[in-house]
Amino acid sequence: MRVLAAMSGGVDSAVAAARLRDAGHEVTGVHLALAAKPATMREGARGCCSVEDSRDARRCADVLDIPFYVWDLATRFRDDVVEPFVAEYAAGRTPNPCLRCNEKIKFSAVLERARALGFDAVGTGHYARLEDGLLRRAVDPDKDQSYVLGVLRPDQLEGALFPLGDSPKAQVRAEAAMRGLVVAEKPDSHDICFIPSGDTQAFLAERIDEAPGEMVDPSGAVVGHHRGVHDFTVGQRHGLGIPRPAPDGRPRYVLGLEPVSRTVRVGPAEELDVTALTASDPVWLVDPPVGPLACAVQVRAHGGLVAATVRAGDDGVDVVLEQPLRGVAPGQAAVFYRPDPDGDVVLGSATIAATTR
Repeated sequence: MRVLAAMSGGVDSAVAAARLRDAGHEVTGVHLALAAKPATMREGARGCCSVEDSRDARRCADVLDIPFYVWDLATRFRDDVVEPFVAEYAAGRTPNPCLRCNEKIKFSAVLERARALGFDAVGTGHYARLEDGLLRRAVDPDKDQSYVLGVLRPDQLEGALFPLGDSPKAQVRAEAAMRGLVVAEKPDSHDICFIPSGDTQAFLAERIDEAPGEMVDPSGAVVGHHRGVHDFTVGQRHGLGIPRPAPDGRPRYVLGLEPVSRTVRVGPAEELDVTALTASDPVWLVDPPVGPLACAVQVRAHGGLVAATVRAGDDGVDVVLEQPLRGVAPGQAAVFYRPDPDGDVVLGSATIAATTR
């Protein structure tokens, strides 16, 4: 097959490209320039898409002896990922930009362009498996990225290749060193790629006007004030700026955000427990359920699974949890897995709209 290998400049995508080439595919490497003004260097393990990253990707392509190109997708990335990220925070929700980047950029914009150019598939360094048409967890549970791929449609997965899904990360690094790839010991990227400083509050403050409001406890008492609900996420404990401790001395957490009234609700940890949620915009990788569906649900990229019952309706899905989950925020994705002993098959996903405590 003719395969377009997305090469970020990191070790995973470099080894993925190498494996695709070794499998006999006709591989072309492409680096996605997603920043209008990319930084010259990465800040350690923070961020990505720097000039340094594009150079590292090119060096790896040279070692692998494959063609290499840089595609400028900065405008589309801004429109489809960054601006929605800011809008979600302004609306009091907590988005996951990595999911939207996979959905809108890597397996929409890139896949569309790749197919138009005659490529059969896009290969990436994601840790996940595709077997018998099913999206499965990676063998390495600590690196599994099936959660951030759970938003993809079946037709997008049909054009995807994940050659690292059956390998632990240590093996991938060792292979990169054996192949002479300069990125063998390069740190993995962490945090949000377009906020290399790691300071999300400062990033949002430059883009969202202040909208001061009150912080109230479960009794309705005002316990503090804030500059805007976009400074907070549900479950947050530190950086609340409340001048006085709770009467019982226990720490306070953000329980909810109400952008219309500009209210941040705070209270004890147990009030973060969620027993049910509603979610919108479902994407099913199997036939949509008719009637109750027993499954396991994951609501964070590195969160655990909780047994649940899902009911699909005209406007989305209702999810009843068998055990409470703590700190679930609207805007996060709920990804549904098959409830077998391994729980490694992705059934579908939806975006959390509201929760019940």
